[in-house]
Amino acid sequence: MEAISPLHHLNPPLLRNSLTNKRPICRSIVFRFLRVAETSSPEPQISASLPPSSFRCLSGYHELSSLNSVKVMHSEMTKMDKDENSDANIQSLITYYLNFGDFRSAAVVFFVGFGQNYLHWNIFLEEFKSFGGHPFEVLEVFVELHNKRVSFGSRVLTVILKICANLKERWLGMELHACLIKKGFDMDVYSKCALMTFYGRCWGVNYANKAFYEMPEQEVLLWNEIVLVNLRIERWVEALQLFRDMQFSYVKANSFTLAKVLQACGKLEALDEGKQIHGYVIRLALESNVLICNSLILMYSRNNNVELARVVFDLMENRNLSSWNSIISCYTALGDLNEAWKLFYDMETCNMKPDIVTWNCLLSGHVLRGLYQEVPILLQRMQATGFKPNSTSVSSAIQAISELSFLNFGKELHSYVIRNGLDYDIYVGTSLLDMYVKNDNLTYARAVFDSMKARNIFAWNSLISGYSFNGQFEDALKLFNMMENHGIKPDLITYNGLVYGYSMWGRSKEALAMIHQIKVSGLTPNVVTWTALISGCTQKGNFKDAIEFSRQMLEEESIKPNSATISSLLRACSGLSSLQKGKEIHCLGIRNGHLEDAYVATALVDMYSKCGSLGSAYEVFQKIQDKTWEDLEQIRDLMEVRGVKGGQVWSWIQINQTVHLFSARGKPHPDEGDIYFELYQLISEMKNSGYIPDVKCVNQNIDCVEKEKVLHSHTEKLAITYGLLKTRSQAPLRVIKNTRVCSDCHNVAKYISLIRCREILLKDGVRFHHFREGKCSCNDSW
Repeated sequence: MEAISPLHHLNPPLLRNSLTNKRPICRSIVFRFLRVAETSSPEPQISASLPPSSFRCLSGYHELSSLNSVKVMHSEMTKMDKDENSDANIQSLITYYLNFGDFRSAAVVFFVGFGQNYLHWNIFLEEFKSFGGHPFEVLEVFVELHNKRVSFGSRVLTVILKICANLKERWLGMELHACLIKKGFDMDVYSKCALMTFYGRCWGVNYANKAFYEMPEQEVLLWNEIVLVNLRIERWVEALQLFRDMQFSYVKANSFTLAKVLQACGKLEALDEGKQIHGYVIRLALESNVLICNSLILMYSRNNNVELARVVFDLMENRNLSSWNSIISCYTALGDLNEAWKLFYDMETCNMKPDIVTWNCLLSGHVLRGLYQEVPILLQRMQATGFKPNSTSVSSAIQAISELSFLNFGKELHSYVIRNGLDYDIYVGTSLLDMYVKNDNLTYARAVFDSMKARNIFAWNSLISGYSFNGQFEDALKLFNMMENHGIKPDLITYNGLVYGYSMWGRSKEALAMIHQIKVSGLTPNVVTWTALISGCTQKGNFKDAIEFSRQMLEEESIKPNSATISSLLRACSGLSSLQKGKEIHCLGIRNGHLEDAYVATALVDMYSKCGSLGSAYEVFQKIQDKTWEDLEQIRDLMEVRGVKGGQVWSWIQINQTVHLFSARGKPHPDEGDIYFELYQLISEMKNSGYIPDVKCVNQNIDCVEKEKVLHSHTEKLAITYGLLKTRSQAPLRVIKNTRVCSDCHNVAKYISLIRCREILLKDGVRFHHFREGKCSCNDSW
């Protein structure tokens, strides 16, 4: 007879009983190692198996007021004959012990005094945990009884092995495996399934596969279990191969396994395999199974086949809430919000009430489509229906707020996260961190980063990029080294953020050194890496360096450019007034199919106009659409007709809880008269301080006086002026612009920050600008 060995547990939490507030004993003890007793031991064995019965907690005896009275009743029951101790009495005794927080005694009674089957075990463990007990205490009682020569059958050992798998008690699980072998239970199907689960979770899937292949005959349960074991640890390819082998062995998969395998096909984007399994489902006449149908919808959704997903949904005879959520998620993931909303209203007409998952699908769908301004409204609507935003809802909302630069609203969401204890969620923390980085508030971003209990690589990359873009390279490198010390390997995004930061601040040598470090680390610099270098040089004004780096990228590295590369090179040609080089880059864009890109089209117009070749600009846009024009303003009209981004220019500022939008061609602001009056006063003061309007920013065939008037109507100037009119405190003004700020507006913002002693935070289509005392954080490079 063997005894159980030391169990080195993983520090289970100290729970309290909700009724007695009793604190369990600290689990600092270890179990004794399993040892083999003498086989000739004369000590009798105590049997722990009784006739099976259904487990129900009943109120059997009179109400007992203390734990001592329960123990007295227990002692009286032990003196009775076995027949007098009915299952109902034993059930009541277990309940009393649980009620008074004596989890050990409750487990002992269940082990020794009650017949168990798998159903009994599930009910007992659920009730045990509901009273505040921890499964680890069940293991302790098991070890104690086992060492006292209590003999357990295969069912008990199987369940205990499952508990070991859930708690990842590696060594006790192995000792149980040894017990199963010595008792001859190792070939029991249920025990073998538990063994595969245990090894899959605690020792690796290879050991689980070995346990599977040890069986002389692989039965249905074993095949299904080994497929699920591989799926649990996301070995999708291996799981699909096992599923194929299962079919060649003429073994039928159950509905749960089929549903999980279909999910694997979705993860792998294996549409052909998914269709084959769909056919298998039809042959088995399981097409009415709701679980399988929901998995089919998700599988087709992940493979971007909304038509087949809808066919499966429409053919379902019975749909549950998960079915509706699956098809709505399918449409939102693929950007068809109109159909998603139609389904949303259809489910209400079918008496199916949307839940938090439904709302989260719609929230994430609007974020994916870039409809950020709709997300806060949708969030408020969700709350109005009685749903409290969870971590998923908040993450979507924060992503939208990041893009809209609604920093005040973002801070409100941050407060909500803290009040509702959602700051534990790694995705919420990463979203908050990214929001503060994008709003140029690195102090708050670092505070969020430091408070995160767990960090993924996206959190590290976001803060490193934030420091790099702001020129705080010492902080960025410290964080980079800390990242490596924490065992997290930097990826290309990490390095690309540093490359862009270095080049944007005119430190091309350090940027090239970082590219060399990428190669040393075993990674390969890609087009994004080189584009970060070229784009940074262009923004800094190092146009010749940008052209030279593009040559290295194309000729030495043989990397094809993307649209961002082309637009950056065209801006470099504009800065150099090099029409010939601009034409070469234009041809490069055509060869690589980037002419239709919005930013490339804008950069082409800018390049040809600054190089004095309006005729070439005309030819470019004539190829896009047959429309005549006289000057560059008509080119912008044509871009707008084509739906090119940047055709509509706007800026906005938030005053209290209201967002004020200033559009180049939209409806004029109600306070337009007061705004222009204040602006002209500011310009007069600025001119006295040395301001000279940069009329080169106006590409129209008009005289300098008219060009100066056009400059006054730029939306960022109007937004800043309105902020000065409506705010009296010294709080920074925050203005958001959807396109790149021109050099004249940039200069005006510096003068205003000096004359009015106000900090101005301006986010344009390229970067953040922090104006303070006549200087900008970008060092006039953007």
